[in-house]
Amino acid sequence: MTRSTAVTPSVPGRVALLWLRRDLRVHDHPALEAALASAQAVVPVFVLDPRLLDGPSASANRTWFLLGTLRALARDLEARGAPLVIRTGRPEDVIPAVAAEARAGDVFASRDVSPFARRRDAAVADALAAAGRRLHLKGGLLVAEPEEVATTDGRPVTVFTPFARRWAAVPRRPLLGAPSTIPSLPRGALVADRLPEDPPPTAEPALLPVPGETAARDRLVAWAASAALPGYADGRNRLDVDGTSRLSADLKFGTLSPLEVLLAAEGPGDGRRVFASELCWREFYSHVLWHFPHVVRGAYRPPFDAVPWIDDPAGLAAWREGRTGYPVVDAAMRQLAASGWMHNRARMISASFLAKDLLIDWRRGEAHFMAHLVDGDVASNNGGWQWTAGTGTDAAPYFRVFNPVAQGRRFDPDGAYVKRWVPELVGVPIAYLHEPWTMPAQVQGAAGCVIGRDYPAPLVDHAEARQRALDAYGQSRSSER
Repeated sequence: MTRSTAVTPSVPGRVALLWLRRDLRVHDHPALEAALASAQAVVPVFVLDPRLLDGPSASANRTWFLLGTLRALARDLEARGAPLVIRTGRPEDVIPAVAAEARAGDVFASRDVSPFARRRDAAVADALAAAGRRLHLKGGLLVAEPEEVATTDGRPVTVFTPFARRWAAVPRRPLLGAPSTIPSLPRGALVADRLPEDPPPTAEPALLPVPGETAARDRLVAWAASAALPGYADGRNRLDVDGTSRLSADLKFGTLSPLEVLLAAEGPGDGRRVFASELCWREFYSHVLWHFPHVVRGAYRPPFDAVPWIDDPAGLAAWREGRTGYPVVDAAMRQLAASGWMHNRARMISASFLAKDLLIDWRRGEAHFMAHLVDGDVASNNGGWQWTAGTGTDAAPYFRVFNPVAQGRRFDPDGAYVKRWVPELVGVPIAYLHEPWTMPAQVQGAAGCVIGRDYPAPLVDHAEARQRALDAYGQSRSSER
C-alpha cells in the first residue's frame, strides 16, 4: 500500500545530502524519505566516479543508459524543487566537500552490496566522520536486506530453496510514494558539473531501453498488465517469444524499486509465482555477494579455482563474436552485441558453452558480459555465471552441461530466434537449423549456406567436450572431499 512521503522536518534549518547511486528514482525511495525527515532542505548529489565510468568493468551501454537516466532524474528533481548536483571525482573527496559547501548535516544513501560499494562507502563514512557528519545507509535496492534472511542460528542461507522460503516470510516495508515537493537550496547555490555527452553505445541505440524513471514505470505498468506475465512460467524460457519483463536494467539502476516490481506483479497463478521467484534469485545472488565477497574474484567453492582451464584465444574470440558453429550460442552472442541484452536462457546456454564445451575460464565470459550488458549487475552476473559454470552455491552442479542443440530445439523450436540473429541460416530447413553441419551437401547448396564457407563448422564436438569438462571438474572436485 502506498503512503505519502510528505514530512515535517524534525530539525528546522538543517540541510541533508541525498547521495544517489543505484537508486535513480523518486518513487519508493527510503533514503530520500529519511533525508526529508531529518532536515528542512535536501540536496541530491550524484558523483561521476571515473573508476566506474572508465575502469575495467565499465560498459559504454551502461554509461549511455546512466547518463540518460540522470538527465531524466534531474528533470524530475527540478520539478520538485531540488536541483541535482553533479560532481566528478572520488566520492570520499566529493561528498564531504559538497556537504561542507552546503553546510549540511548528515548524508543519506541507499545501501549497496558489492565489495567495491562497501569499500567506497566506508571511505566516505570515515571522511564525513572527520568533519562531524554521518553517512546513513538505508534499504531500497533489495526487498530484504542480507541480515533479514538467515538460518535459525544466524548464518547466511546459501541454498536457494530455503532462502526463498525465508525471503518470502520477511515482513515487507510499506511502499513509499514520490514526494510532490523536495525543499532544497536555490538553483545555483552549489556549483555543479555538466553531464558529459552521451558516449556512443556499442549496441544499436534503437534496441536499448529508454532511460529514466518515467520510461521504467511505463514498462512496469505494461508488464503487469501483459498476457506474458500469467504465462511467464512457460514463456520465460522461450527464446522466440517476447515472454520476459525486460525490467533488468531498471532494477540495476534503481529506476524501479524491487519491492514495487514485486508488488505490481503479485497475484494468483504459476506465472506470477515464478516471476517472484526470479526476483528472489536476484536477491539471493546479492546476499551471496554480501556474505561471501570473494566470489567477485574466484569460485564460491575455492576448489573449483583449480579447474584446468584452457587458454584458447581463438575459441574465446569465436565465442565472443558468435562464430562457434552452434547456432543458438551464436545467436545469443550476437544478440548481446547488437542489443546490450540477452535472454536469460540464452545467457545460460552461451555461458555453459564457454565454460564446459570450450573449458575456458568462466571469468573471461563474466567480464565480456559486463562489458556489454546494459543491465550488468555484479551480483547477478557473477551468480549466474557461477551457477552455470558449476562453481557456485549449488551442491553438485558441475555435471550440468547444456547441450546447445537440444536447448535450441526445445526453446527455439521454429528457429525464429536463430534466424533473427544469424541471418546466414535463414534458408536452412528447420530439421537442420540447430545442427547445420549435418546438412547434406545438396541441402547446403539449396539453402545458400555452405558449412565452413557461409557459416562455421562447430568448434568442438559437444559429446567429446562434455566428457572433457566432466573429467576436468571431477579432478578439482576431488580436492573438496
